[in-house]
Amino acid sequence: MPEVSETAVPEPPVRRRGRTALLIAGAAALGLVAGTCAGYLVQADREPTKLPPLSQPALAQAKGKGPEPLSAAQDHKVVTDGDLRKLLLKRPGNARKALYTVGNDGWMSLADYADTFKKPQNAFGNLIGEEFRRAAVTNWREGSTYNVEIRLVQYRQEEKLAAHDAADDAYYWAEQQDGSDSWPIPGTGDGMAYVHHKPDRAAGYVDVYEAEAHAWRGDIAMEVWVFDTKPIPKKKIMDLAKRQLERL
Repeated sequence: MPEVSETAVPEPPVRRRGRTALLIAGAAALGLVAGTCAGYLVQADREPTKLPPLSQPALAQAKGKGPEPLSAAQDHKVVTDGDLRKLLLKRPGNARKALYTVGNDGWMSLADYADTFKKPQNAFGNLIGEEFRRAAVTNWREGSTYNVEIRLVQYRQEEKLAAHDAADDAYYWAEQQDGSDSWPIPGTGDGMAYVHHKPDRAAGYVDVYEAEAHAWRGDIAMEVWVFDTKPIPKKKIMDLAKRQLERL
């Protein structure tokens, strides 16, 4: 905001109400009082008006069957309140079991999901406040080094749009990484995919490249992660994100 100069032009003086305006206002007020008094006098000479009976005729109730419940195509809740694991992208035919175990039977507990953050204790408390409901997860390996992990995180959303907020947080942290490219995911409104060109390096380990995609739909936040020992092309992460969103 620009600073205001001490020599700025002063505001114009407040315009006073003229004597005529005051007289008109006073006359209008007196007229209202006089009219009210006359009304009371007239009403006092009249017979009291009988009030209508309090009982009313009974209303006829509609007969027949009620409306049919909405189908899954019309009601998003019909889909998302079921087994969330069924909405996860299916493992490709040529894929193998990942080298690491994620969750338990396709589910991630609150503690499991909080453990994916750099500060799990803080994340645990935040997720409770954000009304975490449940999370479904799948992961697989293609070849020897290409790994995919997909999470669908569902929130209760009784007081806030937590799925939207979770996606926003993911965008923020993804954009903090140096040497990254990003693209909007078509059909999502604000979904984003990221490819990080700078690998994670640790002594005694091979370099690991990473790509991620985040979006939200209703009460579900979608996370797609890809890891490989070589740079990950945009096509890979975008294809996974699009196909996973088609299932939500």
